[in-house]
Formats: sequence, C-alpha cells, structure tokens
Amino acid sequence: MASVTAAVPLPRPSRRFVAAVAAAPALLGIAHLLPETGAGLALRLAAAGAIVLLLPGGLVVRALGPRDSLGVAAAAALAWSLAVVFLAMLLTFAAEANLSLAVAVLVVVTVAILWPAAATAVPAERDRADRLAVLAVAAAGIALAGVVWWAAGPVTGDGLFHLARVRKLEDFEILYSVRAANEFVDGGLHPGYAFPLWHSALALVARLAGVDPSAVVGSFGALLVPLALVVGYGAGKALFRSPAGGVAAVAVQVAQLGFARGGTGSFGFLALPATVSRLLLVPAVLALTFALATRWRWSLLSALIAAGAALAVVHPTYALFLALPLGGFLAARIILSPGDRRGVAGIACSLAALLVPFAGYTLWILPVLNSTVARGEKDRARAIAHYAGQIDPSGDGYRLAPEAIARGGAVVVAALLAVPLAVLAARRLWAALVLGGTLAVLAVVLWPALFTPLADATSLSQGRRLAIFLPLSFALAGAALLAGRLRLAGVAAALAAGIVLQAVYPGEFAYRLGEGGPGWAVWVALFGGAAAFAAGALLQRHGPDPTRWGALAAIAFVLPIAVTGLADVEKDDRPDPYALTPGLVQELGKIERRRVVLSNLETSYRIGAYATLYVAANPPAHVARTKLNRPYQRRRDVIRFFFREDVGPTERFLILEEYIAHAVVVDKTRRYPAKFFRFLYRAYEDERYILYLVHPPR
Repeated sequence: MASVTAAVPLPRPSRRFVAAVAAAPALLGIAHLLPETGAGLALRLAAAGAIVLLLPGGLVVRALGPRDSLGVAAAAALAWSLAVVFLAMLLTFAAEANLSLAVAVLVVVTVAILWPAAATAVPAERDRADRLAVLAVAAAGIALAGVVWWAAGPVTGDGLFHLARVRKLEDFEILYSVRAANEFVDGGLHPGYAFPLWHSALALVARLAGVDPSAVVGSFGALLVPLALVVGYGAGKALFRSPAGGVAAVAVQVAQLGFARGGTGSFGFLALPATVSRLLLVPAVLALTFALATRWRWSLLSALIAAGAALAVVHPTYALFLALPLGGFLAARIILSPGDRRGVAGIACSLAALLVPFAGYTLWILPVLNSTVARGEKDRARAIAHYAGQIDPSGDGYRLAPEAIARGGAVVVAALLAVPLAVLAARRLWAALVLGGTLAVLAVVLWPALFTPLADATSLSQGRRLAIFLPLSFALAGAALLAGRLRLAGVAAALAAGIVLQAVYPGEFAYRLGEGGPGWAVWVALFGGAAAFAAGALLQRHGPDPTRWGALAAIAFVLPIAVTGLADVEKDDRPDPYALTPGLVQELGKIERRRVVLSNLETSYRIGAYATLYVAANPPAHVARTKLNRPYQRRRDVIRFFFREDVGPTERFLILEEYIAHAVVVDKTRRYPAKFFRFLYRAYEDERYILYLVHPPR
C-alpha cells in the first residue's frame, strides 16, 4: 500500500496559486518599509486586511468551493476568514493571553492546516464573462475607495465607542475574558457586541499593519469598499443568474447606500460593525443563499453557516431581521414556482443556516439580555419622541411611518414603484425575493400589532432599521433588466426616470425626519406587490433573460444620482470640539493599563478611545442599559462630582472609591471643584486639560 501511495504523487500547487497566496504577506513586508501615512498607510491596511479577512477563507474556498461565481467565492472567503478569527479569539480568551496568541493561531491555521488542503486542490474554472464583470466592479470599487479615503475625517460619534474596544483588544497584555473590551472595569457585556468578533478583526489588522487602532477605525473602511462591491455583485449575479444582473444589482446598491445620501454615504462608515454587517455580511449571506437556491452544494451550505454565524455575532439583530425577507422569499418561491423543489430546499436550508447560529448565540448571551433594564412606558414615549416623524403612534402601539421608509431618495422611490413589475417574471428567483421579501417586511413595519412587540424586544433604535432589509435594490435591478428588452429605448427611459426622480425626490437623510418621502409609494409597493403576487401565482410568467442592455439601464438610472452625490463630496476636516490634546494622550499612555479614569462624559468617551484605560462613565446613548453598566447612575455621579457645589470632599472621595478611579481628568473650559483637587496630585496640565492622580506616584 505504501509503495502504491508513493507512486501517485500529490499534485503540486501552481506558480500562480503560490504567488496569489504570497502576495499579501509580501506586500505587507514591503509596506512596513514605508511611512505610516498616505500611500504607506493604505498599503499596510490593504495587505493586513487581506491576510485577516480573505487569505484564510480563500484557502478554504480553494479546497472546498464554491466553484462558480467569483463574487460568491469572495463572500465565502470572508465568512470562513471570520470563522478563523473567531476561533483564534476564542482560544485567546480561554487562555487569558493577548492578541499575539490570536496572530499565532491565525498563522498556524492558515499555513499548517489550510495551505496543504488548498495547495493540492484542483482550481475551479471561472466563466470569462464573470471574470470581466468582477474586474470591472472591483475597478469601480477601487475608484470609490479613493473618494472615501480622501473624504474621511477623524473618528467621531459611534466610531469612538468601537475604537475603544479595538484598542483594548490590541493593546491589553492579558485578555482575561470577552469583558476585557468593555468600557467599564466593573460593567457588563453589551448585548450587541458580547463577543467582539469584528473588533477583533480590526485589532488584528492594526497589529499586522503596525499602526494605531485609530488609523484602522478611521481609514480601513475605505479599503473594504471594493470587497463590498464584489460581494454585492456576487449576490446579484447569483440571484439573476447572469453577470449583467450582478452589475445591475451592485450599481443600484451603490447608488442607494452611497451616492443617494450625498457624499460617500454609508461607505464612509464601513469599518463599523453595523455598517459592515449591512454592506458586507448581509450581501455575503444573500450571495450564498441565492447560489444554494440555484445549485445544491455542501460547500455552499457550510460557507453559509459560517456567514450566518458571523452576522449573528457581529450584529445579532441584523441576523434576525434578515430572516424575515428570507422567510417571505421561501413562501413566495413555493407558491410562484411550485416545481422548483431544489430551489425551495436550498432557501429553506439557508434560512436554517441563518437562524440556528442566531439561536445558539442568543442562548449564550441570554444572561446579558436578562440583565438589560426593562423599558417602561416612559422609555417608550421618550424613544418615540426621539425619533419624531419616523414613528406613527397607533393606540397602544406604533408603526414605522411610510414617509420614513420612502425617505431614501430617487432609488428608494423607484424601487418601491418597481415592486409590482416583478409579476412580469414571476417564476424567476428574483421575483420571489422581491415580492415575498417586500410583503413580509412591509407587513411587519406597517402593522402596529407586529411592529410594536418587535421594537420593544430589540429597542426602537434597532426595530426601525428593519425597513433597510426591504429587497429594494433587487427590485429596481429587476425592473432595469426588464427595461433592457427595449435596448436603447429602455436605457434612455431609465436615464430620464433617474433625472426626474432625483430632481423631485432627492431624499432626506437628516437624523430628525422633516417632510420625509412620498408615503404613497410605500402603499403602492404593499398593495401593488400583493396584487402582483396573486397574479404571478396564476400567470406563472417566466420573464426575459438578463442582458447587457439591462445592466446599462440600471447604470443609466443611477448616473444622475451618482453625479449629484459626487458633487456633494467634501473632505471632512471638521475639528472635534472635545478632542484630547496630544500632550494629555501621551500622559495617559504612561498610566498602567486597565486603570480607571474619571472625567466628564465627553472627555471620558475620548479617553476610552485614545488610551488603553477604562473610564467611570460615558454618555448614556453609547452605553448598553444593563444592571451592571448603570449608565444614568454613572452620569449622575459625574455631575455630582464635577458640577454640584453642595457635594463635599468626603462624598467626592467616595465616588472615586466606588469607581476605583486611579486618575481624574479636568476640562478647564467647564466648571470643576478647584478646591477639592488640592487633595490630589497634579501630574500634567496644558491649555485645556489637567490630569490628576488620586494617589501620588511612588
């Protein structure tokens, strides 16, 4: 047996394969010779990102598949890579080690396990039209990435919350548990980020690139744009079963999520978990789902399980929300195309692959969910008032206002109006998604009896986001492909429609909703979609095959929106009014890691982001409302410590003791008890801030 085995040599990897695998590490080595700014920073982040997010999963795809669309393969590679990151961090937390162990696990798994399996695999044959389409989409993504990179400003808002977590994961010498990334040393886990999977991926990128985590959170998102477009193309190509359909779908997605919002839109925040879930992980799940509905393969199902698990961990509510349109998709496919048993089985397995990891992860974080402070009637009223205009109260419940759903500009309005057109291709896979998914989501968000318990369970802030899971980009892409039957006339009509709708409905993207969009378009989608669904079940029309003219029609429609959006791009150089001074950041870096600093809320929020320290309090809007976190109690204590004149030294020392505060940072532009600080040691002072130590250094 040994002689027979020796006589059959294993196939050697091709030079092209070896070069492709070695490209990212080699590029990273070269990038480390360049400065940490400009092109040098971009090269470092791109190479490190490829090693963390594509290389491990790419080897799995090489070994197992899928072997059809490059876009679907990219989705699978991302999913498998995040699975490897999850394993690396799980071992790191279990061993109470630091990020160096995670790096070692990543390298060992990639080199010792995945490389041998992939090196001997037979490479997949790719369709030439698919390759050309992916190259074109990737080139467009690189161009858009350059715009996003140029326009990016300093890390602000939610980015500071996530930067604080990435910094702790990257810098702590001991990651004693998943709680290490918390903002408070005595706080509880955040229900939405209990296991910091995406934060860990960013920390690994920072470590490999050798740059500060602020550079990753601030700039890495731009380099994810080409990947987002390729994965989006993969979803469209698998759904429409044509490269032209993939191009049409990704063109609409870019216009809806980017240009329609003015400037770079959501692409400017692609490094943050919520945005990367929407623009990368959700399309990855959809790409694998559509591919599985077309052709059954175990490699697709296993990759889909990995993608579903990644989405459930990175942003749990999005996994739940995505299941709703997929459930409608399944029901519609059963009714509109009853003979497609294989497709129905694929969609059903996809739904299970999404919900089972979500259920398992929910069980794991159940103690965290149970520790969340229950929200009463006052909290509900406060939330409804906060989202004024977006919510329509109705008796004891509430629903999402139609004007809020249609506020997204010309793309959203056109897509809502295009939903009934799916009747012209009722037997197509995309028609089942558009009709079933749209009806399922609109039924929930517009019916108070369904929307109220969902929003109460997930919070109104999350519940209102269910509308973003309407399959609108696929509805409009499908309409464009139908218009492609008219060739040049269809392209001209699409261009004219884009110009008119952009002029009439440019969109409203302010945090507080004013007039909103045309609510009647939502009712057209709901009732027109229901009528189209009924007619489609009777007529069973197959519809035309996608052509290049359909892709051109989609591009023509979004062209006016893209021109308008790019004209609004500006470099975000607005200064942060609460920014820490460089001297203060340097002094905070001298304090022993994992110590606690007390300061006012705005300053504390930035201390956690730019120093490897815990804080005593943060703005309640950025803190999970759990029993251990006590965000409003912490805010009251900060107010008592800094601003209340009737609080004596003894009470202030009790506050310091309660939060185990090692240092206090004073913002001199605000009121503070100057006399009290005579009892503390002044370690640093500049034109704005003073750093006091509770106990003088030895």
